[in-house]
Parts: sequence; structure tokens; C-alpha cells
Amino acid sequence: MTPLAGRAVIVTGAARGVGKGIVIALTERGASVLAVDRDADLLGATAAEFADHPVVPLVADLREPGIARRIVSAATDAFGAVHGLVNNAIATNEPKPFSEITREDYDLVFDVGPRATFELMQAVYPVFVEAGGGSIVNLGSGSGTVGLPMFGAYGAAKEAIRGMSKVAALEWGRRNIRVNVVCPYAETESIRAWREMDSRTYERTVRAVPLGRLGDVATDIAPVVCFLLGDDAAFVTGQTIMADGGTAGFR
Repeated sequence: MTPLAGRAVIVTGAARGVGKGIVIALTERGASVLAVDRDADLLGATAAEFADHPVVPLVADLREPGIARRIVSAATDAFGAVHGLVNNAIATNEPKPFSEITREDYDLVFDVGPRATFELMQAVYPVFVEAGGGSIVNLGSGSGTVGLPMFGAYGAAKEAIRGMSKVAALEWGRRNIRVNVVCPYAETESIRAWREMDSRTYERTVRAVPLGRLGDVATDIAPVVCFLLGDDAAFVTGQTIMADGGTAGFR
């Protein structure tokens, strides 16, 4: 089945981890994807894996002024329209004790996370209005909804994203523009590196997940994002969905 056939979606942070999993799931469901990432080499390698699918790579630094409008323009040039936006990209210098977080640490995570999310949402808004609607999925985190030691700036940035998502959902609903948040708990490259460095803590953490494992980015997390981008979620907006195996619940 191809429930997203004919849809064009922008995905940031698309070269690895959750972002790459989302690209996989979108293409399996028939969507065309503008895959955005700062890492040119990794993005090129990722795009090569999708040579038989409508995936267009775009190397972009989300901290660059005016980049949001250029990303949206690139998507419309490539596909003729934009139907969905997935704000997944984030960058952080953490883990780090709260008292040791610097202005540079704070600016990094906020510039790549909520600021870029904010600007991309604004940039895609007129395109969605002209098309009669659209769907935005922003990536949050249990680091913000619940709190996680050593991730003070990261958690704050993720909650900023969740806050703006709720406001946009309330304001843009009349335009048939839906905005939702997914908070994943997944087996990513960084988690696997953590497993190698501290296997005992990793195993203890996994045992604490009610479903007994971390999520797979392509089969556990990305399908939730695809659902929110599609017609089956036409009456869902302003929501936070915890795709975390029951770890955090909702707070």
C-alpha cells in the first residue's frame, strides 16, 4: 500500500538515525522526500541508498540565515508542491552538568532545534495555505517532557519545540494545517555508541522500558510520523505522541 503516494515531504536531519528511518518509511509509503542534512558526505551516502526512490538530497546548515525559505523553495522546485514537513534535526554538546552548560552549548541546540523549526514552519505556512492544508510533525523528547539529568539545554529546546507546535496547531487549524509532536525512544547511532561505552547502564535502561526494548527508527518510530502526515490522522492536531515503549508516559 502507498498511502502517501503523491505527497512531498521535507525531512531535516535526514542522513542518519531517526531522520533516515523516517525517509525509509516515507518512501515505502509512496512519498517523495527532500532529505536535508548538514553532513554532505553522509547525506550523499544516504541518498545513494534511495537511488530508486524520489529522494532529493539538500546539504544545508540550519543555522544559516534565510535557509528555511531556500529549503522550502527547493522542495517546491523538485516536486511542485510540499504536503508535509518533519523537523527532526537537532545538535547538542551534552551530556553535561547543568551548571557547566555554556552560552555556546545553549545557542547550538536552540539554533538547530527550535529556531530552525520555527523558521521552517513559518516558511512552509504560505505554501500550505495555497495548497489548502498540510501537516507538520516536530520531534520532541522525553528529555523535555519528563526531564533527563545532564541534558538541560537539550530538554529545554525540545520543550520549546513542543510549545510552539501547540500554538501553531491552534492558530493554523482553520487553514487545515495540522501540527503534532512525536517523542521517540529509539536505537540510534548515538545510543549504540553509548552501549559500547557503558553496556551495563545501557542494559539497565533497556530493562526499564515496559516493552523490553528500544524502538527501531524505521519500523517503530517512523510509522507514527507517517500516520500523522497522512489522511488517517486528518482529525489529529496539537498532540504529543510518546513513541517510547511506555517509558515515560505523558506529563
